[in-house]
Amino acid sequence: MGRIRKEIGVSGRRHWALFDSGARNTYVTPQAAEGMAVRDLPEQQTTGLGGKRHQIHQACLLFAEVDGHRVQTNANVVDEIGMDENGRQIDVFLGALAMQQWGIGLDLQHEELYFRHYTPDFVEFSDL
Repeated sequence: MGRIRKEIGVSGRRHWALFDSGARNTYVTPQAAEGMAVRDLPEQQTTGLGGKRHQIHQACLLFAEVDGHRVQTNANVVDEIGMDENGRQIDVFLGALAMQQWGIGLDLQHEELYFRHYTPDFVEFSDL
């Protein structure tokens, strides 16, 4: 498990993001979700994030640019994610499912993301 923080592009704006391999899901604040198609959930969900319980009422499809790489994933909208250890507000929290889907890895020693397994193309079924 590990965490990397960096600025990413979302809907033409820059947001501070936390990439956390120890968390499953992806979350965004309402500010980061502006301009995205946000939908109400059929049933409220609860999650523990940043040491607090959050009620989730909405989700969206997140389109982001991470170090020049296109990423899209489902994201839950939460009122706030919290601050990093330097006091900077986190607006996007990318969990392990999104990182696995897009082949994003964490280089904890250098505090960088790596994209050795990144691909914008998927082959899901091949007729042999």
